[in-house]
Amino acid sequence: MAQTHEATTINIRAKARQRDLIDQAAERLGRSRSDFMLDASCKAAEDVLLDQTYFGLSEDRFAAFQAMLDAPPVASDRLRRTLLAKAPWTPG
Repeated sequence: MAQTHEATTINIRAKARQRDLIDQAAERLGRSRSDFMLDASCKAAEDVLLDQTYFGLSEDRFAAFQAMLDAPPVASDRLRRTLLAKAPWTPG
């Protein structure tokens, strides 16, 4: 796909409640509706494309990859501290 730095217009229809929700979130972040919607749409598009990225492995490499996924995690002090840390949103 050719890249251009030229701005283009995208028009969509939305219900009033959808528009209001988007406006509320955009305002909370101090952004315009257009900036908020474009950023959210681009993030969603990237997620879709990254989730569907194909990478090929030989049979041996796939077996090694699968073994790594199936192996239990290696315990470490850093992991232990992370798992025991209190979430910042937890009261008290």
